[in-house]
Amino acid sequence: MLLLPHFSTKPHLLFSSLSSSSSSLRPRLPKFPFYPAYFTKSPSCPSIACHVSTTGGGGAAQMESSASVDSVTHDLKNQRLDTETETDGGDESKMTKKLKALEDLNWDHSFVRELPGDPRTDSIPREVLHACYTKVSPSAEVENPQLVAWSESVADSLELDPKEFERPDFPLFFSGATPLAGAVPYAQCYGGHQFGMWAGQLGDGRAITLGEILNLKSERWELQLKGAGKTPYSRFADGLAVLRSSIREFLCSEAMHFLGIPTTRALCLVTTGKFVTRDMFYDGNPKEEPGAIVCRVAQSFLRFGSYQIHASRGQEDLDIVRTLADYAIRHHFRHIENMNKSESLSFSTGDEDHSVVDLTSNKYAVSIVIVLWSLFDNLLGWACFPYMFSTTLAAAKLIDDKEANYVMERFMHILTYCCRYGTKFMDEYQAIMTKKLGLPKYNKQIISKLLNNMAVDKVDYTNFFRALSNVKADPSIPEDELLVPLKAVLLDIGKERKEAWISWVLSYIQELLSSGISDEERKALMNSVNPKYVLRNYLCQSAIDAAELGDFGEVRRLLKLMERPYDEQPGMEKYARLPPAWAYRPGVCMLSCSS
Repeated sequence: MLLLPHFSTKPHLLFSSLSSSSSSLRPRLPKFPFYPAYFTKSPSCPSIACHVSTTGGGGAAQMESSASVDSVTHDLKNQRLDTETETDGGDESKMTKKLKALEDLNWDHSFVRELPGDPRTDSIPREVLHACYTKVSPSAEVENPQLVAWSESVADSLELDPKEFERPDFPLFFSGATPLAGAVPYAQCYGGHQFGMWAGQLGDGRAITLGEILNLKSERWELQLKGAGKTPYSRFADGLAVLRSSIREFLCSEAMHFLGIPTTRALCLVTTGKFVTRDMFYDGNPKEEPGAIVCRVAQSFLRFGSYQIHASRGQEDLDIVRTLADYAIRHHFRHIENMNKSESLSFSTGDEDHSVVDLTSNKYAVSIVIVLWSLFDNLLGWACFPYMFSTTLAAAKLIDDKEANYVMERFMHILTYCCRYGTKFMDEYQAIMTKKLGLPKYNKQIISKLLNNMAVDKVDYTNFFRALSNVKADPSIPEDELLVPLKAVLLDIGKERKEAWISWVLSYIQELLSSGISDEERKALMNSVNPKYVLRNYLCQSAIDAAELGDFGEVRRLLKLMERPYDEQPGMEKYARLPPAWAYRPGVCMLSCSS
């Protein structure tokens, strides 16, 4: 498990291969008042090693808890997590969850209790030094907020009674208009890279964390309102979010989870009842859009940048890096807490089993492009995701990504250049592709030839692999019938390309014959790793168009559909269709960071 990034003495060069020069950056980007330019060269900082603390505290650099946090969490410090359980049939060894009302959620606030905070609590944009967070309350203007959609699966993890979604005041709590009992809101400070350059301080510019919920499994879940208003990290932005991007954020978070990809989750989505001005195409034509707020949920919103910002600020902030690392170990990586105090954590990936690799290879296998990693190997942020329609590594991009820094080709280079995951990534990728094709073992020639054919003919990635399970391992099938199971996905191919596909299918069938399993068994195994339904851009756009007119039904239908992506779901076949012609226009196939 990768705990910390490697802190280079030149962090601004970390992604330097992704951008030819700073002069290519778009002039429309605003300047941050505390730096010479919006993208700045990070100050040099020494490489560090994190020493594991065996104590419960955060070290000398740790700030004492504020009185308000202590008052909320005093009873939680020594509280047994089974105090809210009921016995099942008199057997005390079997505990069942007791679903809670909002007022009864089991809050904790370890982040603000154990880490140094900003002494100021205002939301004036500024550089925040020597602090991991700033206490700030939601401030988005709200008028008659409405509940758009909700996830009962996430509510179950929080042990929240799903009947709470029916409360008339539920949208008020999750729009930030009414404070949630037990919450201690704050915005996190972190740094990072944007468009291939070290950008210095970023932070939660419009996301406000409410606190942590502890459940009976001893899981810790942070709740965060995205689009809840300004924070000190908002720079020149308004701290708000629009319904368009918030629907994508909500649906894609849940869709990724049910595909089996680690990701942030989403509890609910509410409208604010107010309009937000956005220039989606950056062409000087802003317009008003409905405002919205997503409640994001993750076991932690710590990310690599949470450490990088302090490491980049020199020797005086290195104690914060160590304190932050001790905090993460204490609450999220307890299996390494018993290391000797003198031992140092290595930043080398080594030969360990890293879920980052599992994450990225799985993500590649279902063809997602945009990625933002958290410290805990989850994906963070789905407001502007594009899916690949075809098997082309540069097929999907952002409207404002002129240098194509975020297409899949660049992502593959990042893995080998920055994270040094190349070998491990390929091992995982090969295993996944072997399963997707139902092969008895990895066959580089068959897989490489297939991907080349798919790229040449622009074959739909999702639908092809689902259809491939219908090919039977029968060498007696006449050549003119070999492509019948694939006719719905091999569109408009000429005679020459048809011959190339027949040649490949013949080789594929020969390889299947050595597997020793029946066609029916192989089909079931392949369909368990090849989804029938993915959250295509045009499906999201259709739901967005309806929601902007006040109809939230399609958002809710898509959520239910994406909760079972590998099932056939009779009657829902239209959601597996290829994108219509209108889906290839900017704003649908190419998305904007203006959200």
